[in-house]
Amino acid sequence: MQMPQPATTPRSLDAPEFDVDPQHFKGALSQFATGVTVVTTIGLDGRPVGLTASSFNSVSLAPPLVLWSLSMHAASLPAFQLHTHYAVNVLAADQLALARRFASRDIDRFAGVPFRLGRGGAPVLDGCVAWFECFNRSRHEEGDHVIFVGQVEACGYEAGQPLLFHGGQLLDDAPLGVTPPADTPPP
Repeated sequence: MQMPQPATTPRSLDAPEFDVDPQHFKGALSQFATGVTVVTTIGLDGRPVGLTASSFNSVSLAPPLVLWSLSMHAASLPAFQLHTHYAVNVLAADQLALARRFASRDIDRFAGVPFRLGRGGAPVLDGCVAWFECFNRSRHEEGDHVIFVGQVEACGYEAGQPLLFHGGQLLDDAPLGVTPPADTPPP
Protein backbone atom coordinates (compact mmCIF):
# COMPACT_ATOMS: atom_id res chain seq x y z
CA MET A 1 0.00 0.00 0.00
CA GLN A 2 1.42 3.36 -1.00
CA MET A 3 1.31 6.14 1.59
CA PRO A 4 -0.02 9.53 0.44
CA GLN A 5 2.63 12.23 0.07
CA PRO A 6 2.42 15.44 2.08
CA ALA A 7 0.83 18.36 0.24
CA THR A 8 3.71 20.66 1.13
CA THR A 9 7.41 20.21 1.52
CA PRO A 10 8.53 20.25 5.18
CA ARG A 11 10.40 23.39 6.22
CA SER A 12 14.12 23.16 6.64
CA LEU A 13 15.58 23.43 10.12
CA ASP A 14 17.58 26.33 8.66
CA ALA A 15 14.46 28.47 8.24
CA PRO A 16 14.98 32.07 7.19
CA GLU A 17 15.08 34.74 9.90
CA PHE A 18 12.02 36.93 10.31
CA ASP A 19 12.05 40.54 11.40
CA VAL A 20 9.75 40.27 14.43
CA ASP A 21 10.01 43.05 17.00
CA PRO A 22 10.89 41.37 20.35
CA GLN A 23 8.61 43.67 22.39
CA HIS A 24 5.69 43.07 20.04
CA PHE A 25 6.33 39.31 20.20
CA LYS A 26 6.49 39.42 24.01
CA GLY A 27 3.23 41.40 24.12
CA ALA A 28 1.48 38.86 21.92
CA LEU A 29 2.77 35.97 24.04
CA SER A 30 1.55 37.67 27.22
CA GLN A 31 -2.04 37.23 26.05
CA PHE A 32 -1.77 33.48 26.52
CA ALA A 33 -2.70 32.69 30.13
CA THR A 34 -0.58 29.97 31.69
CA GLY A 35 -0.32 28.22 34.99
CA VAL A 36 2.62 28.95 37.26
CA THR A 37 5.04 26.29 38.43
CA VAL A 38 8.07 25.97 40.63
CA VAL A 39 10.51 23.48 39.12
CA THR A 40 12.86 21.89 41.64
CA THR A 41 15.89 19.61 41.71
CA ILE A 42 18.99 19.03 43.78
CA GLY A 43 21.99 21.28 43.15
CA LEU A 44 25.57 20.25 42.56
CA ASP A 45 26.25 20.95 46.25
CA GLY A 46 23.42 18.62 47.37
CA ARG A 47 21.08 21.46 48.38
CA PRO A 48 17.63 21.99 46.83
CA VAL A 49 17.33 24.29 43.80
CA GLY A 50 14.11 25.76 42.46
CA LEU A 51 12.74 28.45 40.19
CA THR A 52 9.41 29.88 39.06
CA ALA A 53 8.45 28.93 35.49
CA SER A 54 5.35 29.28 33.36
CA SER A 55 6.78 27.39 30.37
CA PHE A 56 5.21 24.03 31.21
CA ASN A 57 3.23 21.72 28.91
CA SER A 58 2.20 18.13 28.44
CA VAL A 59 3.83 16.24 25.58
CA SER A 60 2.56 12.66 25.63
CA LEU A 61 0.28 10.32 27.55
CA ALA A 62 2.12 7.13 26.56
CA PRO A 63 4.75 7.44 27.79
CA PRO A 64 3.76 10.23 30.19
CA LEU A 65 5.95 13.19 29.16
CA VAL A 66 5.98 16.88 30.07
CA LEU A 67 8.23 19.76 29.07
CA TRP A 68 9.41 23.10 30.39
CA SER A 69 12.17 25.51 29.40
CA LEU A 70 14.94 27.43 31.14
CA SER A 71 17.11 30.31 29.98
CA MET A 72 20.64 29.37 28.97
CA HIS A 73 21.79 32.20 31.26
CA ALA A 74 20.09 30.85 34.40
CA ALA A 75 22.46 30.15 37.29
CA SER A 76 20.54 26.94 38.04
CA LEU A 77 20.99 25.50 34.52
CA PRO A 78 23.92 23.19 35.44
CA ALA A 79 21.92 21.59 38.27
CA PHE A 80 18.99 20.81 35.96
CA GLN A 81 21.27 19.54 33.20
CA LEU A 82 23.22 17.19 35.46
CA HIS A 83 20.64 15.88 37.93
CA THR A 84 18.65 12.83 36.84
CA HIS A 85 15.33 14.03 38.32
CA TYR A 86 13.28 17.16 38.87
CA ALA A 87 9.78 18.00 40.07
CA VAL A 88 7.29 20.38 38.48
CA ASN A 89 5.06 21.88 41.21
CA VAL A 90 1.88 23.57 39.88
CA LEU A 91 1.11 26.43 42.26
CA ALA A 92 -2.27 27.09 43.82
CA ALA A 93 -3.89 30.55 43.69
CA ASP A 94 -2.98 31.13 47.35
CA GLN A 95 0.74 30.54 46.61
CA LEU A 96 1.44 33.92 44.99
CA ALA A 97 4.13 34.69 47.60
CA LEU A 98 5.82 31.36 46.81
CA ALA A 99 5.91 32.20 43.08
CA ARG A 100 7.55 35.53 43.87
CA ARG A 101 9.98 33.92 46.32
CA PHE A 102 11.22 31.39 43.74
CA ALA A 103 11.55 34.17 41.15
CA SER A 104 13.76 36.24 43.50
CA ARG A 105 17.54 36.30 43.45
CA ASP A 106 20.10 36.14 46.21
CA ILE A 107 17.83 34.53 48.83
CA ASP A 108 17.47 31.04 50.27
CA ARG A 109 14.34 30.17 48.29
CA PHE A 110 13.64 27.07 50.41
CA ALA A 111 13.95 28.74 53.84
CA GLY A 112 10.74 27.94 55.73
CA VAL A 113 9.11 26.29 52.68
CA PRO A 114 7.60 22.89 53.55
CA PHE A 115 8.43 20.10 51.08
CA ARG A 116 9.19 16.42 50.85
CA LEU A 117 11.69 14.66 48.63
CA GLY A 118 10.10 12.79 45.72
CA ARG A 119 11.10 9.44 44.25
CA GLY A 120 14.12 10.84 42.41
CA GLY A 121 15.15 13.13 45.26
CA ALA A 122 13.69 16.38 43.89
CA PRO A 123 11.70 18.59 46.29
CA VAL A 124 7.90 18.35 46.02
CA LEU A 125 6.35 21.48 47.57
CA ASP A 126 3.41 21.30 49.98
CA GLY A 127 0.08 22.90 49.04
CA CYS A 128 0.36 22.74 45.24
CA VAL A 129 -2.64 21.84 43.07
CA ALA A 130 -0.55 19.32 41.11
CA TRP A 131 2.97 17.92 41.00
CA PHE A 132 4.96 15.84 38.55
CA GLU A 133 8.06 13.89 39.58
CA CYS A 134 10.15 13.49 36.44
CA PHE A 135 13.15 11.63 35.10
CA ASN A 136 15.25 14.12 33.13
CA ARG A 137 14.73 12.29 29.81
CA SER A 138 16.15 14.77 27.28
CA ARG A 139 17.27 18.35 26.73
CA HIS A 140 17.11 20.43 23.56
CA GLU A 141 18.82 23.77 23.00
CA GLU A 142 16.54 26.13 21.05
CA GLY A 143 17.09 29.86 20.74
CA ASP A 144 18.10 31.27 24.12
CA HIS A 145 16.55 28.44 26.17
CA VAL A 146 16.99 24.75 26.95
CA ILE A 147 13.82 22.66 26.63
CA PHE A 148 13.66 19.88 29.22
CA VAL A 149 11.51 16.83 28.48
CA GLY A 150 10.68 14.83 31.57
CA GLN A 151 9.25 11.35 31.84
CA VAL A 152 6.71 11.42 34.67
CA GLU A 153 7.40 8.71 37.25
CA ALA A 154 4.82 9.91 39.78
CA CYS A 155 2.24 12.69 39.95
CA GLY A 156 -0.64 13.89 42.04
CA TYR A 157 -3.19 16.64 42.35
CA GLU A 158 -5.54 18.34 44.81
CA ALA A 159 -8.76 20.21 44.17
CA GLY A 160 -8.16 23.94 44.05
CA GLN A 161 -7.68 27.02 41.93
CA PRO A 162 -4.33 27.40 40.13
CA LEU A 163 -2.16 30.49 40.14
CA LEU A 164 -2.21 32.09 36.67
CA PHE A 165 0.17 34.29 34.68
CA HIS A 166 -1.37 36.64 32.11
CA GLY A 167 -0.45 40.00 30.64
CA GLY A 168 2.90 39.98 32.43
CA GLN A 169 1.22 39.62 35.84
CA LEU A 170 0.69 36.89 38.39
CA LEU A 171 -3.06 36.53 39.00
CA ASP A 172 -4.03 34.74 42.19
CA ASP A 173 -7.81 34.96 42.42
CA ALA A 174 -8.27 38.06 40.27
CA PRO A 175 -10.53 37.83 37.21
CA LEU A 176 -8.83 37.47 33.86
CA GLY A 177 -10.36 40.72 32.58
CA VAL A 178 -7.07 42.52 33.17
CA THR A 179 -6.28 45.28 30.68
CA PRO A 180 -3.28 44.14 28.63
CA PRO A 181 -0.20 46.38 28.36
CA ALA A 182 -0.08 48.89 25.50
CA ASP A 183 0.81 47.01 22.36
CA THR A 184 3.76 47.94 20.22
CA PRO A 185 2.58 48.47 16.65
CA PRO A 186 3.94 45.85 14.26
CA PRO A 187 7.03 46.87 12.28
